[in-house]
Amino acid sequence: MSVFVVVACMVMSWLFLHRWSQRNKKGPKTWPLVGAAIEQLINFDRMHDWLVEYLKVSRTVVVPMPFTTYTYIADPINVEHVLRTNFSNYPKGETYHSYMEVLLGDGIFNSDGEIWKKQRKTASFEFASKNLRDFSTVVFREYSLKLFSILCQASFTDQQVDMQELLMRMTLDSICKVGFGVEIGTLAPDLPENRFAQAFDMANIIVTLRFIDPLWKLKKFLNIGYEAMLDKSIKVIDDFTYSVIRRRKAEISDARNSLDNNNKMKHDILSRFIEISEDPGSESTDKSLRDVVLNFVIAGRDTTATTLTWAIYMILMHEHVSEKLCMELEELERERAKEAKISLQQCDIEDSNSFNERVTKFAGLLNYDSLGKLQYLHAVVTETLRLYPAVPQDPKGVLQDDILPDGTQVKAGGMVTYVPYSMGRMDYNWGADAESFNPERWLKDGNFQNASPFKFTAFQAGPRICLGKDSAYLQMKMALAILCRFFKFSLVQNHPVKYRMMTILSMAHGLKVTVSRRL
Repeated sequence: MSVFVVVACMVMSWLFLHRWSQRNKKGPKTWPLVGAAIEQLINFDRMHDWLVEYLKVSRTVVVPMPFTTYTYIADPINVEHVLRTNFSNYPKGETYHSYMEVLLGDGIFNSDGEIWKKQRKTASFEFASKNLRDFSTVVFREYSLKLFSILCQASFTDQQVDMQELLMRMTLDSICKVGFGVEIGTLAPDLPENRFAQAFDMANIIVTLRFIDPLWKLKKFLNIGYEAMLDKSIKVIDDFTYSVIRRRKAEISDARNSLDNNNKMKHDILSRFIEISEDPGSESTDKSLRDVVLNFVIAGRDTTATTLTWAIYMILMHEHVSEKLCMELEELERERAKEAKISLQQCDIEDSNSFNERVTKFAGLLNYDSLGKLQYLHAVVTETLRLYPAVPQDPKGVLQDDILPDGTQVKAGGMVTYVPYSMGRMDYNWGADAESFNPERWLKDGNFQNASPFKFTAFQAGPRICLGKDSAYLQMKMALAILCRFFKFSLVQNHPVKYRMMTILSMAHGLKVTVSRRL
């Protein structure tokens, strides 16, 4: 018994001295062996705000974990060093790849080196295509109008709707049409494709847990807990994804065998990757195509839908923003209608046919050029992304020991994470009103003014800057222009709004609203 007491006292003394040595430390407090894992687990559901608290005090926060060390950065100087100046030293890395491989495989967002370069080259060629942009405009308009029809019906019956769920469905439909050339129609309820969306969200949550769970590999080996749930979700995801690939391959084959193949061939992103996979020297497989599909789903569905959800929430919470936005849309409506020489008469709000006709005419006035004139709308979307970036954290591996511009030393094998969510809330980046939603901060004399991509990091920066940035803005502005011009949104009473911890900043409980029509 006395030996046990002595050992216990030694351990307690060791723990006390360890904690005492950290009394002046600015970052999270650690424990022997487990580092800051306990504090991270306790704060997991609010981790983004937990980091904000530390990064307000220190622009760089070091968080030791059992098997690695995370260095979180919010200073644009450090971010530029990681994303551009010393880019080659900060790849996605083996650690990140191992966490995400089950979901994203070797796709563009989870790969480095030649694999990444080849995918990016192919994708950049497609995104630069005017044909793809024009086709995207038509598709985004089409699905925005389908969403409008659902909301119009809800406005008649005073029905509550979950905007996040509807927007996720709309953007999934859109990315499958634009990116993969297939029509899946998830805006219609209770379709099998919706199981894919649910499984994708569950898988996203579980792989995020891996970043703070040092035992995830053991759980995976034993097939227990969340890792067992992950296997089931991945099966649903793979079944859907491989069916999309088979369908697209069959359509390509039919088009090639048709006498009128020039009119039937499509030039979506997946088709381009399929063509490359058929080259004699290609090592591409259906698994490679599966990874392409899922990476573009997370890019084209989740990020866009999440941003639209937060944008609608910001608009309904700031009445002056809603009114100013509506005024800009009304002005565009008048100008474009005059140019097109069409009549947009005020309609009877009780006459759904009249109302729908007017909305359809307005939507027909929206294209790449006319949406580009909506400076305030662009500012609203950008301000939403500043405070609620679709990707709130983006970790990078460290290949070799390095020193960041602020003097912080990082060791090979660790991870450096720039934190867009925190960066948007830092006074040292945006001024005293950093935490306020203020679209006007982006405007000078009524014209939109960009900020440095190393300060406004919602689309990353440097060699990995988002290829789909313009496409994302196009879809978001198309949807918001139609919805905000003809609807007012009201938050359902007592509905909780908070984020869910996953790689994408989605709302934990969705966004429950009621809608009313405006003329």
